[in-house]
Amino acid sequence: MAEEKKQEKVERMLLGNIIIYPHLTEKSMNMVELENKLVFIVNKKANKKKIKEAVEREFDVKVDCVKTEITTRGQKKAYVKINPEFSAADVASKLGMI
Repeated sequence: MAEEKKQEKVERMLLGNIIIYPHLTEKSMNMVELENKLVFIVNKKANKKKIKEAVEREFDVKVDCVKTEITTRGQKKAYVKINPEFSAADVASKLGMI
């Protein structure tokens, strides 16, 4: 039992290092409203599977797909499509984006 809690704590720490911060621009806010997507700046070493797991655990939603890109500033940006059962606007309001 103690080992399970310790493993869960380690996983949370690792997942907490994946999402750095939400990306707030006019374009990303339109994506929230029109496409049910959220945009995050994430750790460059994080893969799509880890990003999906982190978003699902952190915000208690289902993720349909994740697309990533490296910006000209060298940051990794993740476009996270939320399942239609859930609202990206609700998550954005929890984050203080709206």
